[in-house]
Amino acid sequence: MVDVQWDIALRDLEYAVGIDANDDGAITWEELRAGHGAISAYALARLAISADGAPCLSTDVEHLVDRHSDGTYAVLRFAAVCPKNARALEARYALFFDLDPLHRGLARVEERGETRSLIFSPGEPAHRLASGGRTLLREVLGFLREGVWHIWTGFDHVLFLLSLLLPAVLVREAGRWVPVPGFRQALWKTFVIVTAFTLAHSLTLTLAALELVSLPSRWVESAIAASVMIAALNNVFPLLERRLWMVAFFFGLIHGFGFASVLRDLGLPRDNLLAALVSFNLGVEAGQLAIVAALLPLAFALRQTWLYRRLTLSAGSLVVVAIAGVWLFERAFELRLFS
Repeated sequence: MVDVQWDIALRDLEYAVGIDANDDGAITWEELRAGHGAISAYALARLAISADGAPCLSTDVEHLVDRHSDGTYAVLRFAAVCPKNARALEARYALFFDLDPLHRGLARVEERGETRSLIFSPGEPAHRLASGGRTLLREVLGFLREGVWHIWTGFDHVLFLLSLLLPAVLVREAGRWVPVPGFRQALWKTFVIVTAFTLAHSLTLTLAALELVSLPSRWVESAIAASVMIAALNNVFPLLERRLWMVAFFFGLIHGFGFASVLRDLGLPRDNLLAALVSFNLGVEAGQLAIVAALLPLAFALRQTWLYRRLTLSAGSLVVVAIAGVWLFERAFELRLFS
């Protein structure tokens, strides 16, 4: 028998099932209780646990509610009864994959005092639950991959980094942006900014993941949105022209707490804590360097054109300010203006 506790965000269930009966934007306990049957049917149809290829039968589901750092979650508790003497247990997960290809299912498996973390994705929807099916190397690669994936899909982190790097191929002279004379100067400016950002977010990522420092998620996410606005506004109304590394470092400390919230949700394995932490951080850095490697040569090649200095830097930065402003409003007041 496998005991299962499954936490599912109410905001995602509302989108998939529709449990806000009066459409007032607030899900009450009565509405949630009325939707228990629909929630169970929808969720259990997308989670299959099998033993030696034979399906395990789920018992009655207990419904609870829990509050996580990023919102309220419905909690489903049940037991999967499997054939006796089964050796190979497997879980296959498909929740929300048809609605959101970026969704990830995160599982923490406890077996004989050992804790392991599993990550379900559209590309890897099934995992073996038996400990012999999950090696240290595979777990490390999983956290490495998720680190890369998070920076690539974390659009607020990407826009912050891009806002800082767009002026790297330019320099302010007589109140206007002019191209840097050579690639080496642009490369050095980029290196200093990226290094400052990396050192800062690595520090707070480690402190927060190890639960040495903790900040409310609402504050962190709002501050990240504000950091994007400030970095983009500085491109249009430059106040810090030659010390962007200071902006990168200061706000990198905030972004590290954002990375840590993802890592906590993934579930750090107790026995491989250091390996998981380091591999996730390396994944973030690898994804970040890939973005820089794609941006810098293109920006340097276009730096002398009107298209880059006026349209990309100025107008593009104003668009980023508008997007970040929406994020800041949503996060500060816990609203959702757009789906």
